[in-house]
Amino acid sequence: MTEGTSRPGGPSVPPPGTPRRIPRYPLILGGAGLLPQFAAVLAAVFGGADWRYAALAIGYGYAALIFSFLGGLWWGIAATAQARGETAPGWLWVAAVAPSLIALLTYLPWVFGDPWPGPSLIVLGIAIAASAMIDRALVARHPGWCPPWWMPLRYNLSFGLGSATLALGAVAHS
Repeated sequence: MTEGTSRPGGPSVPPPGTPRRIPRYPLILGGAGLLPQFAAVLAAVFGGADWRYAALAIGYGYAALIFSFLGGLWWGIAATAQARGETAPGWLWVAAVAPSLIALLTYLPWVFGDPWPGPSLIVLGIAIAASAMIDRALVARHPGWCPPWWMPLRYNLSFGLGSATLALGAVAHS
C-alpha cells in the first residue's frame, strides 16, 4: 500500500505533508482531561494539611484511571486491526494490558500499609510520561492506524499528565 491510498475497508495512509492539526474536540476534551490533575497539584500545595492527603489520593486515582484508559485505547487499536484484515503485533497487546497492571501494583503499597502515595505517584508519573513511546512505535510501525494529529496530541497529554503526577509525587515527599 502506498502513501495516500487505501484498500477497501483498510486504513488510509496519509500522504506526506498531511496537516497534523489536532481537531477541536480531541484538543479541548484532552486538555480538559488535564484539569483534575492540575487541580490536585494546586490543592496539595496550597490547600493546607486538611487537603493535602486527599489531593494526593485523588491525584493518584486519576492518574491510575487515565493510565488504564490508555491501555484500553491501545487494546481497541489492536482489536480493530483484525477488522481491517491486519494483525496487531504482540507487543501492542502486551502494552495494552500493562497500564492496568502497573496501576494495580502501585496501589498495593497503600493496601498493605506502606508509605503512600508518594512513590506510587512517581512511578505512575514516569509511566504516563513514557506512554507516548508506545504511541510513537505504533505510528512508526503501522502508518494509518492512527490519525496524523495523534502524536502531537499524545505528546502534549502524556507530558502534561505525567508532569503533574510527578509534581504530586514531589509534594508527597516534601
